[in-house]
Amino acid sequence: MNKKIFVLFFIISIAIFAACSDKKTANKTSNSAQPQVQKNAMPKPDDEVAVIEMEQPAYGTIKIELYSNIAPKMVARFKELSKEGYYNGIGFHRINQSVIQAGDANTKTGKRQPGIPEADSGKPNVEAEFSDIPYDVGTLGAARLPDFNSANSQFFITLKREAGFDNKYTVFGKVVEGMNYVRTIAGAPKEGEAPLDDIKIKQIRFEPR
Repeated sequence: MNKKIFVLFFIISIAIFAACSDKKTANKTSNSAQPQVQKNAMPKPDDEVAVIEMEQPAYGTIKIELYSNIAPKMVARFKELSKEGYYNGIGFHRINQSVIQAGDANTKTGKRQPGIPEADSGKPNVEAEFSDIPYDVGTLGAARLPDFNSANSQFFITLKREAGFDNKYTVFGKVVEGMNYVRTIAGAPKEGEAPLDDIKIKQIRFEPR
């Protein structure tokens, strides 16, 4: 009789353990799922615009309105890094017919070397703030790793409609002046997607709209 009770207790214990394991797996899957997308998002520009000044005069000045009401965490990070001077001397390291991208700390020391992983600000990553704002010409997006919640310091500006980016990358602003310079940067001589010569940001400052 005691042996039967022991066997029954053992079977029940195994069943409870399996149920708990399944629950943990389900939670893990849920946490790694694509974040929710803000629907019918209506961007409201901040009271100040970001002004990207380039080291080389030929690449001019780019002005961007920011959307704190859509992506408050990413806008806050961008402003924080800009005001700390993180972007001073940062280069646009990826240029093509779709985007120009900057924010890799390694570019401060010169052209990125092949095989060296891209570096970020060293601050904690920013969670995804996806919305249904379409990636159109001049959209400012947060670059990330495959992990949806891995945005940090890198950003990109689109040169054309990029429907494949929709709902997959945080939109946190848009170019309001200087798209001609964005295109100039994108058209610089390059090897693959890397510009042959440094294309560096002098500073990012802010001014009233």
